[in-house]
Order: sequence, then structure tokens, then C-alpha cells
Amino acid sequence: MKLFIDTANVDHIREIASWGVLSGVTTNPSLVAREGRDFMAVLREILAIVDGPISAEVVSTQADDMVTEARQYYELSHNIVIKLPATAEGLKACSRLTGQGVKTNLTLIFNPNQALLCARAGATFVSPFVGRLDDISTDGIQLVRDIAEIFTYHGITTEIIAASIRTPGQVVAAAKAGAHIATLPPAVFHQMLKHPLTDAGIERFLKDWESVRKQG
Repeated sequence: MKLFIDTANVDHIREIASWGVLSGVTTNPSLVAREGRDFMAVLREILAIVDGPISAEVVSTQADDMVTEARQYYELSHNIVIKLPATAEGLKACSRLTGQGVKTNLTLIFNPNQALLCARAGATFVSPFVGRLDDISTDGIQLVRDIAEIFTYHGITTEIIAASIRTPGQVVAAAKAGAHIATLPPAVFHQMLKHPLTDAGIERFLKDWESVRKQG
């Protein structure tokens, strides 16, 4: 399973990219608003850091406007993936952009029917929201599992991005459920590295090494 980072903070992207684990980036208007920066400037900086799919979400609600907005983003780089909502207008825009060779990521997916419609409209990626479903006591990982089963059975090549990931446990569960990609906030990347036995092992090694060094 590939790992994307879900943020518009360029410093965080640069840090996690330095680990050599990033395959792509997802952003959305809320994330960009938190940074208080020009979206196009942020996209240019991200493109200079990560050589992979960079999802840029439209803010328009009508298909014609979505396509116009998408073309502006896509002109920056062919690594740009246009993030569209799983709505009727989003499907229209997806179909048109796919016909023009533009990759799309259909987002805010909360049931398998939405994912199937998006895939048939030509979506490159679909993004089921795991954490937001768990927030309302619904099994978000089961949604990923259901979509993966449907896509596999019917030979659908659209990739599944497990989105709205909140914990390292959800990363493992999404991988086991068949997600091709998980997009994670920076904090979850750091949490994935942590284990008390790792810390204890490093501390023990350093103490042993220091003891050996003092003995000459």
C-alpha cells in the first residue's frame, strides 16, 4: 500500500518526504485555509518536493466551473490530480476531465454505490472517508473492504485511497482491507514510528556501547 500525506503544510511535507516513504500528497480547501497562503503558490512548492500524484481540490459546485478550475491546476504539472466531490456535478466533471487525459480523485465517499459511480465515470482514485464514518459509529474500514471487493470482482482499475485516517491502527486495517493508498496527516506518520520497545532497545544499545567505549 502506498502512502500519501494529507496536508497543505509544506514544512511537514518536506519532513516526511525526507524519510523516503511518500508517494503523493492530498490537499483540500480546509487544509489550505489553515495555512493562510495562496493555493497556487503552495501547489508549486509541493510539486518541487514530491514527484507523484498531488491532489488539488476544486471549490466550484457546477461541472463547467469545476473543469475550468481544474485546467488551471493541471497546467502547473501533469502530476496534479483534480479532487472532485462525489456528486452528480462531480461525476460530470470527472467524465469530461478523464476524456481530456486529466487524472481525478473523487472524494467524500461514504458508501460503495458512490465509489462505483465514480469509478464508472472514469475516476483515477476514489477516497472513502474512514475516520468520519467511525466518528458516527459506522465501520469505515468495512467500506474500504466492500469497495475493494467490488472493484476486484469486476476488474475496475480505479485505485482506492483510504482517507480521513486518524490512527496507525487504521493504516494497518486499510492495508488489510485492500486499499491501494492511505493518505495520512503528518502526526500519524510520526505515530507509526513509535514503539516503546524500539525506544528501550536504542537506549540499551547506547548504554552498552558507552560501557564498551569506556573499557577501551
